[in-house]
Amino acid sequence: MTEAYIYDHVRTPRGKGRASGSLHSVTPIELASTALRSIRDRNELDTAHVDDVVLGCVAPVGEQGADIARVAVINADYAETTAGVQVNRFCASGLEAVNMAAGQIMSGQSDMTIGGGVESMSRVPMGSDGGAWPSDPAVAFHTYFVPQGVSADLLATKYGFSRDDVDAYAVESQKRAKRSWDEGRFDNSVVPVTDLNGKTVLDHDEHIRPDTDMQSLAALDPSFVHHGEQFGFNSVAIQRYPEIERIEHVHHAGNSSGIVDGAAAVLLGSKEMGEKLGLKPRARIRSFASIGSEPTIMLTGPSFSAEKALQRAGMGKDDIDVWELNEAFAAVVLRFMQALDIDHDQINVNGGAIAMGHPLGATGAMILGTVLDELERTGKGTALATLCVGAGMGTATIIERL
Repeated sequence: MTEAYIYDHVRTPRGKGRASGSLHSVTPIELASTALRSIRDRNELDTAHVDDVVLGCVAPVGEQGADIARVAVINADYAETTAGVQVNRFCASGLEAVNMAAGQIMSGQSDMTIGGGVESMSRVPMGSDGGAWPSDPAVAFHTYFVPQGVSADLLATKYGFSRDDVDAYAVESQKRAKRSWDEGRFDNSVVPVTDLNGKTVLDHDEHIRPDTDMQSLAALDPSFVHHGEQFGFNSVAIQRYPEIERIEHVHHAGNSSGIVDGAAAVLLGSKEMGEKLGLKPRARIRSFASIGSEPTIMLTGPSFSAEKALQRAGMGKDDIDVWELNEAFAAVVLRFMQALDIDHDQINVNGGAIAMGHPLGATGAMILGTVLDELERTGKGTALATLCVGAGMGTATIIERL
């Protein structure tokens, strides 16, 4: 099997995913093109050598519709011979895109690829693409569908995480994100988004709320009580998990991932292609895995995908130096640490989506880049990045710094 190497990665800053957000005026195609142009220009890349661009996008409709990856390739002035494909594995789409791009190299069918993702949540709201799972009563009944926020509260209830537990985790995420920005840990990876005149639109993650504390979070009402109690989804969840007497609603906007806009790109290639182009590899892909998990609780998949990726790499938990798990909800990370017995100082050390936001299709590629930067900053060797996924899945990738 051919080794797949990571040569570089970039991401845009994350802009607040609403009309007042700094990136609302920037189209999703331009966000994706910004990442592609940057990865090309900073590596002086002849894009005729890039076989394919794989981009995650969770709501591929409207401005994000059709095959946004191919159109971004054209819009970014890549060689017309570079192909492009859009993929959707819900929240793990960006990491799945990197894995698919790496898989092309590992199978010997491509020499150089780019994996990444894009999501403009301010312009194409979450859920715009519809789908049978939540909207077809027969499907929803058969699969015990509940909204993801109710799943997060079910997860917290089942595994014993209190409101204080999830709020304390959220406060720490904000502190770590602020420290990372203050110390310049993202300086080499975040590329500013500019307008047609070259003026900077945004050059930092604007969702961070560094003054967050336990008192300010305590003032927030739980977000999913209405869905659970008034719409009956608590009863559906308890039907699936009869050992639960009642669901404690502990999640709210302050301890859940932020809605934001953003894009990311990861440059991958074989050793031979890297040498041909004079590029130095930064890491290699050790393994990756995606799994299915129980869809009502929905958010337990990261530990199972991590274990599968570790098994495929011939590694154990103690072989991983740094862990990165998307902070979809605070209880997701708390359960992952509980399931795999991981210390908090080993995971999400630079903060996560609770502080910086979760641009659905791009986040997976972003966190893989973040954990690579952390390996280089600390001189450590191996990292595992993973995400929970809608409808009950998990995706994980293990990399080794070079």
